[in-house]
Amino acid sequence: MQILFVHPNFPAQFGHIASRLAARPEVECVSLSRRSAGMQDGVRCLRHPLRGGATRATHYCSRTFENAVWNAHGVYEACRAAGSDLHPDLIVGHSGFGTTVFLRELYACPIVNYFEYYYRPHGTDMDFRPDFPPSEMDFLRSQARNAMILLDLDACTAGYTPTHWQHSLLPAPWQSKVEVIHDGVDTELWRRRTVDRQLGAETIPEGMRVVTYVARGLEAIRGFDIFIRVANRIAAELDDVLFVVVGSDRIAYGNDLHHISTKTFREHVLRAEQPDLRRFRFLGSVPAAQLAEILSLSDLHIYLTVPFVLSWSLLDALACECVVLASDTAPVREVIRHGETGLLADFFDVGGLAQQALQVLRKPAGFRPLAAAGRSLIEERYALEKTLPQLWDFFTRLLP
Repeated sequence: MQILFVHPNFPAQFGHIASRLAARPEVECVSLSRRSAGMQDGVRCLRHPLRGGATRATHYCSRTFENAVWNAHGVYEACRAAGSDLHPDLIVGHSGFGTTVFLRELYACPIVNYFEYYYRPHGTDMDFRPDFPPSEMDFLRSQARNAMILLDLDACTAGYTPTHWQHSLLPAPWQSKVEVIHDGVDTELWRRRTVDRQLGAETIPEGMRVVTYVARGLEAIRGFDIFIRVANRIAAELDDVLFVVVGSDRIAYGNDLHHISTKTFREHVLRAEQPDLRRFRFLGSVPAAQLAEILSLSDLHIYLTVPFVLSWSLLDALACECVVLASDTAPVREVIRHGETGLLADFFDVGGLAQQALQVLRKPAGFRPLAAAGRSLIEERYALEKTLPQLWDFFTRLLP
């Protein structure tokens, strides 16, 4: 059996399932992306061309679709050029990027799409933060950005999405075509370890509490500014707390740079909030194994998000038995039950977040049962040992 995975940034969400299926002697896994080539974890990786894309002359609302069409054509060209070398029995692609929409013209096999996010102009990330409002054109564009996703919903054989909240955003007529299956957490990698109390060459003194914050980018959509305000409240009450921040200065999702005069959102927040930087360690992006060691030092992990795609980092922190204090927003409530698997507070309630954080940091041992429950939740619902059999069963049900 040959399975073709298509994602512009492979491995992304397909890494776990592709590498494990590739280990089966009866399965050949091939990936098609814009960057990977050669063999990677048993997967034969091919590149596809990208010969164009949207320009400033393209209407603002249709640029996402224009880019997706060029990407779809590049995928089509690469598959056609491969000839008989590519003969997939199943195609799995990430919807919205234009990964699979033209492949019906080449192959008669089932096509599965991974649906990550269906854009809604109201009630989700778009209008959650009145302090960072989108422009009028951004609201209009949010609906046009679904064009390729709608084509995928029509063209695919079936689809899957990682959470029930993300599933609820899909248009009702298409929801029955999409199943909820998470891409999974590697609980062997993401586990609490016995590690030296070190951050690089720095030794963390015994008795020093560690608060962790992790985000792909330090931006408003992940509440970086709220985190710094909460940290300031904590630092004013406790002298023995170190704040460890992992994440780059890039803006991965939001429109923060339209509302600030500084080069990065981190610079903007630090200038406005004036935290004592001696209490902070900004580590940038780090490899997964190093992040697991950092999370193993954590006495409290703070995770904040507007209603948007749930971060892998939340599940990773739970798997590493962190006590998690998170924003009480819809995607988070699917994972965190307040007082059972973690703690919740309103996203904007700096005082309430700080109060709960201080309770944990003053008596961290008393909250370790929450951390154990968080780990158990990951093992029961999100561990690869649970999700990969679900995905394989889903795939095989679609095969002739």
